[in-house]
Amino acid sequence: MNSISTAGRTAFHFILIKPSHYDDDGYIIQWLRSAVPSNSLAVLHGLATDCSNVALKISAYDETNTRIKVSRILARIRRDGGRGLVGMVGVQSNQFPRAMDLARQFLTAGIRVCIGGFHVSGCIAMLPALSSELQEALDCGVSLFVGEAEDGRLEQLLLDAYREALQPIYKAPPELPSLAGVPVPILPARLVRRTASGYTSFDGGRGCPFQCSFCSIINVQGRKSRYRNADDAEQIVRANVAQKIMHFFVTDDNFARNQNWEAIFDRVIHLREVERLDVKFVLQVDTLCHKIPRFIEKAARAGVTRVFIGLESINAQTLVNAKKRQNRITEYRQMLQAWRAVGTLTYAGYIVGFPTDTPQSIIRHIEII
Repeated sequence: MNSISTAGRTAFHFILIKPSHYDDDGYIIQWLRSAVPSNSLAVLHGLATDCSNVALKISAYDETNTRIKVSRILARIRRDGGRGLVGMVGVQSNQFPRAMDLARQFLTAGIRVCIGGFHVSGCIAMLPALSSELQEALDCGVSLFVGEAEDGRLEQLLLDAYREALQPIYKAPPELPSLAGVPVPILPARLVRRTASGYTSFDGGRGCPFQCSFCSIINVQGRKSRYRNADDAEQIVRANVAQKIMHFFVTDDNFARNQNWEAIFDRVIHLREVERLDVKFVLQVDTLCHKIPRFIEKAARAGVTRVFIGLESINAQTLVNAKKRQNRITEYRQMLQAWRAVGTLTYAGYIVGFPTDTPQSIIRHIEII
């Protein structure tokens, strides 16, 4: 990609916002300390920091724990010449109305806006035509970003914005990007400390080979799994430790199926046991991870203090109907006890509302659990 000269030009602001969503009464849901850090925000911030073709002033906000004061952001942009792009990051379906409300305020002030995330990418991947709310966004002047931002895609977006030549839709490329060796996802410590226990996040892999009917991951990140390697993981850990961030939420939908899991664990074990870095992790894993030799033992040594498990249901027929055949109810107790034996806290996702559910069956399942 050809670089462009910024000599004598005003600064260009790149404002990254992870929007929150509204409650039933129309209030923005916010917390003094939010529970889960936004990996999308960390990924985009890391990629933007690495961009070399545009001189950027990068700002990042997570609205789940920070008030977004649009007037102050606009005043800062105007002081530097009035040029910039606002990126709404990782926008899920329940966050899209809030993202649009923020976008309209920036658009009214003459600042362009681009929205990406699971709602945009999922709707465009799964629906036969553009949905009404996405068409409305385009009509308002919002650009839509589909898919992932590696392989120079974010840099191209920023160049287009700098040249005032944004495309209406940035379509997903035919090939999904590799994650090995790309700029590390990272957020400034002041943002990380606004999450509970000061957790930051990174993804060790993306994509999922399974076909669970209730999940949109395969429609956005694909069924081809891609991974960071142990060197990437070490670089992420060291970059955060340098700013005294020691807790990590690994956002892989299922780290147990990451082909580099053992190499990553071994590297982190070295950091903990040899270099005495007291780093800790939260993972997401499947219900058969205890069948993988050494997985739970090494996870504990690597500082995994909590794991999230998608149990989904204890009704075997429900799991089959939802194409969640990899979940075997007969293994649940053994798996949970294996984590308990190494002192790791387990918490689980359980879905209520499958077609086979009734009030009586739900009560019975709660009693069994």
